Amino acid sequence: MRPPLDSSLPTPGPSSEPPLVVDLDGTLILTDMLHESSLQLLRDGLWRALALPVWLARGKAALKQEIGQRVQMDVATLPYNVPFVQWLRNQHAAGRRTVLCTASDRSVAQAIAAHLGCFDQVMASDGATNLAGRAKAAALVQAFGERGFDYAGNSQADVPVWQAARSAIVVNASGAVTRRAEAHGNVAERFPREPAGLKPWRKALRLHQWLKNLLLFVPLVAAHRVADGEAWGLLLVAFLAFSLCASSVYVANDLLDLESDRRHPRKRLRPFASGALAAWQGVALVPVLTAASFALAWQVGQGFFGWLLGYFAITWAYSLALKRWVLVDCIALAVLYTLRIVAGAYAITQPLSFWLLAFSGFLFLSLAFVKRYAELMVQQAAGKTQAHGRGYLTSDAPIVQNLGIAAGYTAVVVLALYLNSESVLLMYRAPEMIWAAVPVMVFWVSWMWLRAVRGQMHDDPLVFAFKDRASLAAGALFSLAMVAAALGLPW
Repeated sequence: MRPPLDSSLPTPGPSSEPPLVVDLDGTLILTDMLHESSLQLLRDGLWRALALPVWLARGKAALKQEIGQRVQMDVATLPYNVPFVQWLRNQHAAGRRTVLCTASDRSVAQAIAAHLGCFDQVMASDGATNLAGRAKAAALVQAFGERGFDYAGNSQADVPVWQAARSAIVVNASGAVTRRAEAHGNVAERFPREPAGLKPWRKALRLHQWLKNLLLFVPLVAAHRVADGEAWGLLLVAFLAFSLCASSVYVANDLLDLESDRRHPRKRLRPFASGALAAWQGVALVPVLTAASFALAWQVGQGFFGWLLGYFAITWAYSLALKRWVLVDCIALAVLYTLRIVAGAYAITQPLSFWLLAFSGFLFLSLAFVKRYAELMVQQAAGKTQAHGRGYLTSDAPIVQNLGIAAGYTAVVVLALYLNSESVLLMYRAPEMIWAAVPVMVFWVSWMWLRAVRGQMHDDPLVFAFKDRASLAAGALFSLAMVAAALGLPW
């Protein structure tokens, strides 16, 4: 067996304690570097997935080395285990020799050790030896002797290492692993895993974003079919199908956007970016959500299923490429909003109105620009000149604002022109009452942009609208005007 990488640095001072050896994945950091580097590799080019089996055939260490040579990880933004890192720094400052010993490739291990500056030695996989489990235990015994070191780890693979160590430090481990470590009677320190519960999963699935899928019901209401029970049933199933599909893409997008999210003041707290959920859990969840979504969509009808596939394809294209293209990203978002209305119409076989498509298209384009403008303002406030993972400079914010306001007011003009169409005369008893909806729309578009300029747009614009009192009041007045026009009610 080839010896693992052994890079020694000067020790800070003498200590009577044996070397403190620290694992990386799940211990020093709250994630797995192989999983993260693989995701970044695939994000930069899906075709590279074809090479993974070839590399793996040469062994896991070779796989890690090949990926490490092609992926440059930003180690400064990784989710470090802060309480444990602080304890480790204190140990190092007291003069204790510290060793980073990991199954990750040496290129990754060296970069992390250099960033933290609290390790005297690095031992890692080198392309031939995968330094994990019994191989790690043997290497440490060879370097420091039986019971000649203390070891901090977190997983089942660390059990053989704890058996060979003088003392075990159990970090961020599951209950089962903790019990196995304690069975040997040499546990000296414990850094318990933070209880996750359901909150990280709710955030990862973006359940609050499901509110946007209420747009599926717009064709039903616009066609005055609110008493159609069968249509409501179909749309409820369609709503669930779209929501599961959206959640699958949200999870995939978060996995592919880890580096950018960690550089964002708010997005760094997302479950996968923060390490609250493991990347492999997200990878396993995506196909399950997608399959469930497609199965439900097929029950609604083939037309709806086709539009859901279109939505799925565009969202994946957005996640992989379109979100990095200036202006194209906002057009794609507007299309995705509008596509929900189109899909809702196909679910209940309701012909689409030109006016509804034109109005919603421009309105959603404005909201897409609101979303991007708000993100640019956050980056600008953080002193950055470019939005990482996007094609925008923070100095682009004024033009994004102008484009968004123009699109919003174009939607208002479309609504005003709709009042002179034949459709209004056929569908409404008092079409003149729709004029009351025009100033309401003027107010709401202006209000959304005002909140964005003030830095108060902290969510997706549609989700924000469902939580904002002024937006809810505007929605109520708009609906009242449309109902009064349909029923011919006097003001």
